[in-house]
Amino acid sequence: MLLTPTQTRELIADALQHKYAVLAVNADSPASVYDVLEAARQCDAPIMIETSLWQLKGRSFGAGDALLGLSRYHAELNVLANHATFQQVPVVLHTDHIKGPETTAILESAMPRFSSLSLDSSEMTPAENIAAIGKLCASATQRNLPLTLEMEAGVDAGVSPLTDCDTLFGAAEKNNPGYLAWWAPGVGTQHGLGSDGYPTFSAEAVGAHQKRATALAGRPIGIALHGSSGLPVASLQAAVQAGVSKVNWSSESLLLRSQAAQEYFSAHLAQLDKKHKDWKNTAMDNGLQAFVASRYVPKVVDRIKLLGGFCAGTRFLSTLGRS
Repeated sequence: MLLTPTQTRELIADALQHKYAVLAVNADSPASVYDVLEAARQCDAPIMIETSLWQLKGRSFGAGDALLGLSRYHAELNVLANHATFQQVPVVLHTDHIKGPETTAILESAMPRFSSLSLDSSEMTPAENIAAIGKLCASATQRNLPLTLEMEAGVDAGVSPLTDCDTLFGAAEKNNPGYLAWWAPGVGTQHGLGSDGYPTFSAEAVGAHQKRATALAGRPIGIALHGSSGLPVASLQAAVQAGVSKVNWSSESLLLRSQAAQEYFSAHLAQLDKKHKDWKNTAMDNGLQAFVASRYVPKVVDRIKLLGGFCAGTRFLSTLGRS
């Protein structure tokens, strides 16, 4: 079931109340979208599917055209999420790492179709970040559209001081109250594949920012954790207990799928000879993708369980609309 922006807010509140985080996967292809949904179905868990600019422009979706990619990505997920197979899986469709001159056009196009939105503020000044959030809120108001937003700040720049929550989140909330649902400060992690376990990670910072953002907004605000690949299990679980309700997962996910593809081709090299009786079945996309899924889906299941989302899906759906 593809959630609306309003239902997505209910999911955030549910995650905070029941102390779990929703896994948010940057799914790079139609096959990876399906595999993530299948893992969530097996776990009876809510799930987030995220798309970044490189996916929208990638060969699987837009082939260089971000708006075409947006439409294809939404169409793909909308069909799957509302199919009988996945109808009992709460699914959030979210934008991630959208930046550059196309940002406004992409996000305004996504607004009527996506569950929630965020933009990449890594190249913005604080004033530009606040203004960009304000522009999206104004567009939603003008078009009478529901909107659920994530606001980020300095996620790769160490631990964000609590004053960032006041000057960025607080200012955006004051200017356009009611739209923000996640706050993504720096908490000592980084995008990419960390190899040192992120010794500067601070669950205390997570908790402090979550409490401050919630106080500023006057409603439950979740912390979105970026750069979770390479973060130790204990740190991930501490982050969830401290107020993380959304955990982005991209780098490790991509590595797992690419390693599985490498394993498949290495194991089936002989069958790719045109004289081999099975060359055609081996070369077909289904052979590769089924093999990748056999390696990848169990890893996604493990990640969902680690974040506490196991068996949260049906229970959450039974509460929709009551808040």
